[in-house]
Amino acid sequence: MIDLGEYGARFMKDPYPVYAELRERGPVHWVRMPAPGAYECWLVVGYEEARAALADPRLSKDSTKTGLTSLEDELMGRHVLVTDPPEHTRLRSLVAGAFTMRRVAALRPRVQRITDDLLDAMLPEGRADLVDSFAYPLPITVICELLGVPDIDRAAFRRMSNEIVTPTDGVGEFAAVKELAGYLDELIEDKRCTAPAGDLLGDLIRTRAEDGDRLSRGELRGMAFILLVAGHETTVNLITNGVHTLLAHPGQLAALRSDMTLLDGAVEEVLRFEGPVETATYRYAAEPMEIGGRAIAVGDPVMIGLDAANRDAAHCPDPHRFDIRRTPRSHLAFGHGVHYCLGAPLARLEARVALRSLLERCPDLALDGPPGEPLPGMLMRGVRSLPVRW
Repeated sequence: MIDLGEYGARFMKDPYPVYAELRERGPVHWVRMPAPGAYECWLVVGYEEARAALADPRLSKDSTKTGLTSLEDELMGRHVLVTDPPEHTRLRSLVAGAFTMRRVAALRPRVQRITDDLLDAMLPEGRADLVDSFAYPLPITVICELLGVPDIDRAAFRRMSNEIVTPTDGVGEFAAVKELAGYLDELIEDKRCTAPAGDLLGDLIRTRAEDGDRLSRGELRGMAFILLVAGHETTVNLITNGVHTLLAHPGQLAALRSDMTLLDGAVEEVLRFEGPVETATYRYAAEPMEIGGRAIAVGDPVMIGLDAANRDAAHCPDPHRFDIRRTPRSHLAFGHGVHYCLGAPLARLEARVALRSLLERCPDLALDGPPGEPLPGMLMRGVRSLPVRW
């Protein structure tokens, strides 16, 4: 068993040398996660093994099948990240239409307007924390408008959301999940009592399948939770990591500034090089199986290292070099298989608009000091703050 906590703070700041060291010893390892939590699980760090595991139906997202009940499942309700087909298929189908390429493309003018408004407010100051002033308010505004939650208390929601996806301890996480569940119950009840507004959450409340099936109260709460939290947390860190990585690689930044046709490739390279989701959420072996030559017992938790796999030299040559002209390969930043990220088109759109607008309006953008502490845990990859000036 490998105790990742023994690597200390350097692992949280830069886990890639550790992942490379593990890959040299094999693609799959039994590890103890760093605190908080310090859970034990299988960690997949090889690309081919990770890609196969993400699509393997023998690895269940539903912990209840192994006799476990997650905190989210118990307090929040069922949603697409804790279910398998056919339950997952049913839940996902109810929201998939809102995230098609065509529907997302239609959001571009609104995303651009929100971006411009944020920059109008930020730029006269000459310096800012990019997370607080730009990377957080952009995606939270977009997802709240899409869902129909325009009056959310963003400070309170950010506190709850951060404690859930990057918990500091179990007590704080439990309190945050319970508080957010109560908030969502009130929100759903308010939506039930108002006239249809054409927003996604209102549609979910009123949707009834041809056979009369509709979402239960718990399912509504669970779906509202995952859409709100996953709909902004990943994009906050995608934008932050993108700006940070570009500023740390001035040659690549200069190339992008001189040729904005490289923007799409730059976003994909950020997703590969410093993806916002470090590891996929837990899966559980529903039957005895093998991954990368390791025997996985029924019920064993399996964590798939998305960022680790994307730096596997067997799949991506010279993986530790950031190169926005890199020939596109199938990175795993948004997962793979039936649980491939529903919001991937929206995240890409927001990142492209945000990076282009920021770089065009801030030709001398630079770091204004060291970035904040890395996010705790191994789910999200990012920093608490990113001081910049222009």
